[in-house]
Amino acid sequence: MILHIVLVAPEIPANTGNIARTCAATNTPLHLVDPLGFRLSDRYLKRAGLDYWQHVQLHRYPSWAALVETHPEARFWCFSVRGKALYTEVAYQPGDWLVFGSESRGLDPMFLENYPSVRIPLSGPVRSLNLSNAVAIALFEGLRQQGSLSSLPIHPK
Repeated sequence: MILHIVLVAPEIPANTGNIARTCAATNTPLHLVDPLGFRLSDRYLKRAGLDYWQHVQLHRYPSWAALVETHPEARFWCFSVRGKALYTEVAYQPGDWLVFGSESRGLDPMFLENYPSVRIPLSGPVRSLNLSNAVAIALFEGLRQQGSLSSLPIHPK
């Protein structure tokens, strides 16, 4: 069952490259919302995604409004350290969109006021997880809930 990953104003090319590789590995569309903190031709972005870019279903939008207008049926889950529900308490459905903010600022408060918000629990002095780690945690939980992990193919070395 398909989920969607959305990055709003990502800043670090290597994180987006790692996320793109995770999306390629799970057949998950990746949606980028401008402004990006890098060019799509950035060598660090390309290096982190390795040679999997041709397998990434990449979509780019000039703004959040453009994404919403293009996909009015989308059900968004906004991930934030200030999210209300734990990521494991959400019942993800096929077609859900998992939304993540920039590395330094996270999501604008508007997202948390207008959409359901989700958090990955943290303890200690750490303010947040690395963006690519957070995306992987959330995505694999959604896939697990949908029973989709067992349908992912096993690739020989």
